[in-house]
Amino acid sequence: MRETLVVLLLLGLCGTPGLADTKVITLQEGEHFWGGCVTDGRAMPFGQADFQRDLYGTTRGNQAQPLLISDQGRYVWCEEPFKFDFSGRTLTIDSRDGEIKTGQQGNSLRDVFQYVSRTFFPSTGTIPDERLFIKPQYNTWIELIYDQREERIRQYASDILSHGFPAGVLMIDDNWQEDYGVWDFHPGRFSNPKDMMNTLHDQGFQVMLWICPYFSPDSETFRQLNRKGYFLKDRRGGTYMRPWWNGYSASLDLTHPEAVAYFQSRLATLVEEYGVDGFKLDAGDADHYHDQNIKAAQDITPNAFSELWARLGLPFKLNEYRACWKLAGQPLAQRLRDKGHTWQDLRQLIPDALALGLIGYAYVCPDLIGGGEYSYFYDNPDKPLDQELIVRSAQCSALMPMMQFSVAPWRVLSPANMAICRDMARLHETMGPEILVMAKASSKSGEPMVRAMEYMYPGQGYAEIKDQFFLGDAILVMPVLEQGKRSRQAVFPPGTWRGDDGSTVQGPCQVEIQVPLSRLPWYRIAK
Repeated sequence: MRETLVVLLLLGLCGTPGLADTKVITLQEGEHFWGGCVTDGRAMPFGQADFQRDLYGTTRGNQAQPLLISDQGRYVWCEEPFKFDFSGRTLTIDSRDGEIKTGQQGNSLRDVFQYVSRTFFPSTGTIPDERLFIKPQYNTWIELIYDQREERIRQYASDILSHGFPAGVLMIDDNWQEDYGVWDFHPGRFSNPKDMMNTLHDQGFQVMLWICPYFSPDSETFRQLNRKGYFLKDRRGGTYMRPWWNGYSASLDLTHPEAVAYFQSRLATLVEEYGVDGFKLDAGDADHYHDQNIKAAQDITPNAFSELWARLGLPFKLNEYRACWKLAGQPLAQRLRDKGHTWQDLRQLIPDALALGLIGYAYVCPDLIGGGEYSYFYDNPDKPLDQELIVRSAQCSALMPMMQFSVAPWRVLSPANMAICRDMARLHETMGPEILVMAKASSKSGEPMVRAMEYMYPGQGYAEIKDQFFLGDAILVMPVLEQGKRSRQAVFPPGTWRGDDGSTVQGPCQVEIQVPLSRLPWYRIAK
């Protein structure tokens, strides 16, 4: 398997450099574009205001793709990162190394997406592990932060079940390991990790471990691998030390076949020795390699490093990424960037998820329910959390392809609010078989699972709606994203829509619907 992986890692990433290219496009009246970086989803659609982004050396902490598509059927694609600039009625695209391809296919967002998907990033026909879709996910990060200990993980799993939440995928986050790069359970924190894994499996959980491409420079593992030349170098030939959120570390040279094979062997050992089911592969952002001082075994772009890191997850069906480049159509679960515990960040979930699907990453997981940026939970420990925000966050996630808890609802919420979150977890479980069917369909068509109104009903003025979404073809989801709101404006396309509350709405129309805190409004089109 290792030899095959190395070939996959290097295939197509170190080709002959191309020439710089520039294209200038005049926007049509009312034309809207999507694409580039997922975290720009909140600024999409582009075209109605000035906007620019240089994709070279950045994924902005999330997924990205050298693609722009419009609701009038036009596209921009390049095999290499490019800069794009919307100014007035003009779109300018500059590539420092690669041919820019433009064209038109059909007259709608869906028409052009289907074309670019088939042509530039065809789907493999396979999906990540089914359990990511049919059950809730639980991540230990917000509850445990860097104190990932066996007894605390066991307690977290037991609490999930004792409070009536369904078992699902459990992710053990950063600091379970002995050190960065020493990928074994810390002997001071885990007395019997094999027994812990067996217990979690018996309870119905599948278990993933957090990993990253960094190595602390004060371990025997580091010294051995450094002598073998497995790390990125600086321009003087020394080992490059990368500043990142956990300090300074050496970075695995992902263009070095032996280094990749070594890393892959360590993951295989965790699977074989402990029964680990998969991995959360964190970091790997293109930004982390955008440094003129870096020297690798192969000369590639910073973005290609991000792609190589993502390819490491392909042998494992149970996987998760937060940063990715040019791997749309592959069976990789893609989580949105960490969000703060704020209403503003909650409102970013839908536009970012829509953007993710429209650049070809179908298997979306929103961020941790209530927010995944831990500083919001721990910098002011005496400040109470916003219970309403956590409830609405759970509702926003419940009918996305995946949902992921971290902060424990039973610890921070009232019994009534915890029960609402539990109901959302059970709703996701109930809808799981249908969501799985959608995932399998997307693996063949390449189409998004979370879909924009404009994608489903083109040319009807829906392009800028970013507070409701389609799950697949038939389910329309309308979460509440504003603090204190108990009603919201709901836009219904043509058709007869049957609601979760038993109501029937005849579209097209825009109506005010009542949304008490306990309700997630969603509607299914009547056949």
